[in-house]
Amino acid sequence: MIPALFYQIFVRSFSDGNGDGIGDLRGIIHKLDYLAYLGVEGIWLSPVFPSPSYHKYDVTDYYGIDPEYGTMADFDELVETAGRKGIKILLDLVVSHTSRLHPWFREAQSSPGSPYRDYYIWKSPAIIRNLGLATRHATPDTAIRKPWHKAPGNTEKYYGIFSAEMPDLNLENLPTRIEILEIARFWMRKGVYGFRLDAAKHLYPSWLPTERNTRFWEALREELEKDFGEVYLVGEVWSAPQQVAPFLRGLTASFNFELCYDIRDVLLHEHDTRNLVAKLLESYRIYSAVNPGFTDATFLGNHDQERIASVLQNHTRKLMAAVNLLMTLPGNPFLYYGEELATEGKKPDQRLREPFLWNYRHNDLFRTGWIRGHYSHDLRLRPLAVQSEDHSSVFSHYRRMIGFRKAHPALAQITPANLEESGIDDHTLISFIRTNPGEKLLILQNLSNEIRTLELNFSINQLLLSTQKSTFFGSSACLQPFGLLVLALGHT
Repeated sequence: MIPALFYQIFVRSFSDGNGDGIGDLRGIIHKLDYLAYLGVEGIWLSPVFPSPSYHKYDVTDYYGIDPEYGTMADFDELVETAGRKGIKILLDLVVSHTSRLHPWFREAQSSPGSPYRDYYIWKSPAIIRNLGLATRHATPDTAIRKPWHKAPGNTEKYYGIFSAEMPDLNLENLPTRIEILEIARFWMRKGVYGFRLDAAKHLYPSWLPTERNTRFWEALREELEKDFGEVYLVGEVWSAPQQVAPFLRGLTASFNFELCYDIRDVLLHEHDTRNLVAKLLESYRIYSAVNPGFTDATFLGNHDQERIASVLQNHTRKLMAAVNLLMTLPGNPFLYYGEELATEGKKPDQRLREPFLWNYRHNDLFRTGWIRGHYSHDLRLRPLAVQSEDHSSVFSHYRRMIGFRKAHPALAQITPANLEESGIDDHTLISFIRTNPGEKLLILQNLSNEIRTLELNFSINQLLLSTQKSTFFGSSACLQPFGLLVLALGHT
């Protein structure tokens, strides 16, 4: 069964288990009870493999654990202990590129005759120029426009769309594809539930057909399911639904970047400028045409995006409304660590990945210190220990909404996506219906800072949830600023 809620952990920043200032696997083990208390059933770990960078998206060994984060024994204990608490583990698998320091690349650049030369993409400057490949269009996930890089002692250049430090792998090369399959098998045998797939649409260079990317994921999933049965593959495909849909032939799920930005936009502007529900239904239609059993991975932010608390200018009621939408709309929701505390963060990337605040500093034994928090510090952010005792805090609201979602089958249903338009024509609201055989729910979310009253032409059985002191009586709904109502409807 797919976990009801995933939690993304940037390992370096989450919890320090040995006091060296760097988050690690033992720190996460110490906090599994917290995650279970929050309602988490799955963890997406940022890359844990050996790497020269702080973020570790440039791997030097796919079969190891970076010493900064612990040992393989620590990893095994994490998987086993999390499993006892009903929490599954997703690894962040980066197979579009490696580190320039990876032994494969060191060998590849040593000689054109190296058996690892074809693990990467090499071309002479003349061929690059003649084929018109010297530049590429920037994309939301990488702004690099000149993707060819010099290697000392080589007349050919290598291809790398993320940086010169991250050469792209050549998946046209059969040994490279076999190696990736073996890497995935290794970690599946360790007990992981699956993988978050970094840069899932960038496996093959842009001059090759896009379908090669989707076929690779189809083949990988087929091979893993032969050996392990269920496997969860969620892809980073930062594109419009028409481009995302083909990936759902192979992936279990794809992150819904459009919905993430639409939720931010409607709350920032206090108006449904996006026709959010109709747009979401259209995306479902596109996905269903490819895979009727698709899973929509929903989220409010991740390690590459300005944190939603900063986008919404730390407006507490808007932040609560954002999680209201995340927890009542269809999909398989992911939370980015610290989001439940209203942690802020703006670019550069390090500022999106600051320490989690467990307690005030003098009592915080697990706070990481690899970076000094610009946003995450005692004077700006109330830590978990304080928010967990405050019934009105952002954290307490997150926990209530997670519990409410899991308690109601119509909301907890992940696939197929059960969403209907309500017929209510009011762009200061997001309104929709979720139905399954056991219940039918009407959700009304006020996007504005004004009180909204409306007469409802529905057969309403019960008021199930109200926030911000919103009320319902007879057929009249009164939504307080940024308030939510969830009403049980009679089946017709």
